[in-house]
Amino acid sequence: MSKFKSIVPAAMKTNYDVFHFSPATVIDNRVYASGQIGIGPDGKSPEDLDAQFTLAFESVGLVLAEAGATFEDIVEITTFHIGLGSHIQQFIGVKDRYVKEPYPAWTAVGTTELAIPGAVVEIKVIAHI
Repeated sequence: MSKFKSIVPAAMKTNYDVFHFSPATVIDNRVYASGQIGIGPDGKSPEDLDAQFTLAFESVGLVLAEAGATFEDIVEITTFHIGLGSHIQQFIGVKDRYVKEPYPAWTAVGTTELAIPGAVVEIKVIAHI
């Protein structure tokens, strides 16, 4: 028997079934959320970066809520970016609408590819309930 609880919001059940991963797991009052990419209802990432970043944070919020947490419970963020240097300030502007002081730890990593074509950011968080 697993010692952690799998968190799968209804809107993410297909990803759980097809790709075999939990959007988050909870153990010892900690939420370990898988990376979230900004995708629209059509399954694609919008070209508008503000829209893409917003969708990614909305997905993070959905996962946190399903686990009984909020953005205020985040203790660590890891973000993966394609074109990190060219959009980091724009990303921070969107992030700051969701993540308030006191700010959690944050590591931003530049990379060359994400799972969804057209996606430029993936957001992974750890929260404490």
